[in-house]
Amino acid sequence: MRDDLPLQLTLEVRDRCLCLHLQRAARAVARTFDAALQPLDLTNGQFSILMALNRPDAPRLSDVAALLAMDRTTLTASLKPLQRRALLEVVVDEADRRSRRLRLTEAGRDRLAAAVPIWRSVHAGLDKKIADPDRLRAELLKLTR
Repeated sequence: MRDDLPLQLTLEVRDRCLCLHLQRAARAVARTFDAALQPLDLTNGQFSILMALNRPDAPRLSDVAALLAMDRTTLTASLKPLQRRALLEVVVDEADRRSRRLRLTEAGRDRLAAAVPIWRSVHAGLDKKIADPDRLRAELLKLTR
């Protein structure tokens, strides 16, 4: 082992690294939601995309990407399976023909409505595992600003 990379450094990163702890927690939470939403043939990411489209006016692709902290290319790839399943549609923005807007279909709204009780139930269970879930959400929001 090299002197500049002692085991103690590995242990320090394991115990202190916010990125590592957030990634591990995010993966565990994602697996929990994925398992719960599986009967609806949705992943947690797909649920988030559909929920982001639940607005009176169809949002622009760029606005949804910003909300979900995704780059446009990744979002576009994530939209494809939802489009194939007719849960959403991509339409030309009438005000700016270069832009695209994302719209939930009726089937997408039906799937989202069926997913909400599952989402609420999973959240209730997760909230019970966290001492102060509202504070945790507030602290995580600080990291995204």
